[in-house]
Amino acid sequence: MPDPHAHAHLSKTELLARKNEEALLGGGQARLDAQHKKGKLSARERIDLLLDEGSFEEIGKFVMHRSKDFGLDKEYYLGDGVVTGYGTVNGRLVYVFSQDFTVFGGSLSETHAEKIVKIMDLAMKNGAPVIGLNDSGGARIQEGVVSLGGYADIFYKNTLASGVVPQLSAIMGPCAGGAVYSPAITDFILMVENTSYMFVTGPNVVKTVTHENVTSEELGGASTHSAKSGVTHFSCANEVVCINHLKQLLSYMPQNCEETAPAQPYEAAGDESRPVLDGIVPENANQPYDIREVIEGIIDEGSFLEVHQNFAENIVVGFARLAGRSIGIVGNQPAVLAGVLDINASTKAARFVRFCDSFNIPLLVLEDVPGFLPGTDQEWRGIITNGAKLLYAFCEATVPRITVITRKAYGGAYDVMNSKHIGADMNYAWPTAEIAVMGAKGAAEIIFKREIAAAEDPEAKLQEKVDEYQEKFATPYRAAHRGFVDEVILPSQTRQKLIRAFKMLENKVDTMPRKKHGNIPL
Repeated sequence: MPDPHAHAHLSKTELLARKNEEALLGGGQARLDAQHKKGKLSARERIDLLLDEGSFEEIGKFVMHRSKDFGLDKEYYLGDGVVTGYGTVNGRLVYVFSQDFTVFGGSLSETHAEKIVKIMDLAMKNGAPVIGLNDSGGARIQEGVVSLGGYADIFYKNTLASGVVPQLSAIMGPCAGGAVYSPAITDFILMVENTSYMFVTGPNVVKTVTHENVTSEELGGASTHSAKSGVTHFSCANEVVCINHLKQLLSYMPQNCEETAPAQPYEAAGDESRPVLDGIVPENANQPYDIREVIEGIIDEGSFLEVHQNFAENIVVGFARLAGRSIGIVGNQPAVLAGVLDINASTKAARFVRFCDSFNIPLLVLEDVPGFLPGTDQEWRGIITNGAKLLYAFCEATVPRITVITRKAYGGAYDVMNSKHIGADMNYAWPTAEIAVMGAKGAAEIIFKREIAAAEDPEAKLQEKVDEYQEKFATPYRAAHRGFVDEVILPSQTRQKLIRAFKMLENKVDTMPRKKHGNIPL
């Protein structure tokens, strides 16, 4: 790069035109070509794909770094490695920053960080989402602690903005060291398969310290973080899919915590019954079925956007529309581990519930849970504390909350899955529901232990007692008699009941006791 001040012979208008051209080239044509060869788009191409055509207004286009060390005083690029500004997605205001890998590998400098902080401040003041398109080699090492300070400034703003405006992070390249913590504080992380990765320490340091040989992809690629760690919510085949996912996600959420989620126009069909739901739950209570079939049978057709699809598959969470309104769904998945709650399922669902509550998105819970996963592995890794996160998240949520028990609701898991006792507004059960402290066999073995032991044929006596317990307790009626279930309904009626109940609850107001904040069991 020539000296930034060497345009003295140009007229003022020509100088502006030249600087605008220069800024658009980032780190130069050769580096842009290299970015394309890796199957990656440029920072500006990503913004063009994301925002409505012609809506982008750039802020800080001519910002330059202020470094003098290690030869940086001879290399200047307008924009300093990040494109920032605002525009619209489907007509709605958003703020965006897009890191430019062609300028110093997208590394973060003091001025780069200042640009990001500036749009985050604007987003907070004006109540609109922030979208980060991350593609950065990390802190600009030549700047030392100044660049680290820049990261911390961003983390601080992320935390202040949390729950005020939606924050979405798309990882479209490397994201290492301090850089990973900003996305981790935001609401949703999307990664691109084979071209993006996230880790606190890279493969070389890992090898030096722990002697493990591991590739960047294995250590922190999209598939690792979407299936093993749960760090990322969406794993996308390429950048275009990733950006379309961002747009879709935005459509379910409001601009900020003071608004309700946008509703789409909906023409009510005269008959909202869904007979297909009557045949989903098998006669045999031990047979699995796919909870997604129940979800699809209830919601507006094709409106389900699943979150964390490859992580903790024993629980299903995601956004959908019901009569045009945005809702969040949490459903136990009997097709995986019989739908038990374990550590990963609890934290996955708790995070989703807290997001929906932050942004006024009503919650629908579909329950078929035999309990918490037993065993030393779960106990030693803290299933108690982690299960309590989900309990805490539901207890604290003040949005409209409705539960439908499709089959099993056993033990503490019955309480945790949005039961009436922890503040659910409406609780429905299908006739197939079994609400009890535990399964019939386990219960019979405890209650009738002596009687069974004394019997001539203990096996037959056990079966007789199991049947007796089943008939008395493994039904929704004990709970309905108590008012813990508001209504026992036919599966085919579910959609209609939910549309009416959510409509009835649309002006719900509920406040938590005055406090600074609670202490969630982390």
